[in-house]
Amino acid sequence: MNLFRILSTGLLAALLMAVTPTFAAPPDRVLVFTKTAGFRHDAIPTAVATLKALAADAGMVADHTEDAQAFTAANLARYRVVVFASTTGDVLDNRQQAAMETFVRNGGGFLGIHAAADTEYDWPWYGQLVGAYFKNHPPGLQSTHVQPERDATPAGERWTVTDELYNYRANPRPQVRVIATVDEREYAGGEMGVDHPIAWCHAFDGGRSWYTGLGHEATVYDDANFIAQLRRGLAYAAGHADGC
Repeated sequence: MNLFRILSTGLLAALLMAVTPTFAAPPDRVLVFTKTAGFRHDAIPTAVATLKALAADAGMVADHTEDAQAFTAANLARYRVVVFASTTGDVLDNRQQAAMETFVRNGGGFLGIHAAADTEYDWPWYGQLVGAYFKNHPPGLQSTHVQPERDATPAGERWTVTDELYNYRANPRPQVRVIATVDEREYAGGEMGVDHPIAWCHAFDGGRSWYTGLGHEATVYDDANFIAQLRRGLAYAAGHADGC
């Protein structure tokens, strides 16, 4: 009788486990922010569509907004990554800036594209987050080679890009991990010399930051090399990859 009771109890437990529903964790979310208070890039819609597709490929969900009111501590806590996609000028007030700082300090990720470096010049914390501020750019679109690198050493094949090529106010290399440079010998108007970083990442203030200076032209988002760069950046910012 005791054996029957034990077997019955075990069978009942097994049946309960079999029918007990399991709930998958909700997908990580990405907030793509494109508010502009200065120059507005025509490529912004393309950037948003590309980021939504990359997020979906990575099992994440991307929301798009130009409303700075989205920057509250409670709302940002819903997200794994905040993307500034060609934002320009002063786009957040003091309370919204504080919410963004809290988001990063709580382990959130930041991804900046192109004019994210032309944003919030009066917010020193943001300047450190993005890594370097925009200084100027040569006139028009020009072509050069992008050289991927790892640990300050060329890593992988160079690839050609035609885009608006930013000069920065300071070389970010001492504060960040540079992952790609451009060759100033191949175009006119470069002002950073033999070491011209164009993409980089770093751990910052409890979170993660990744930036690329490319992305001015909509056609760049058709480039498989640039898409691979963005995919890598999104994975790093989301904490899905240890390295960037």
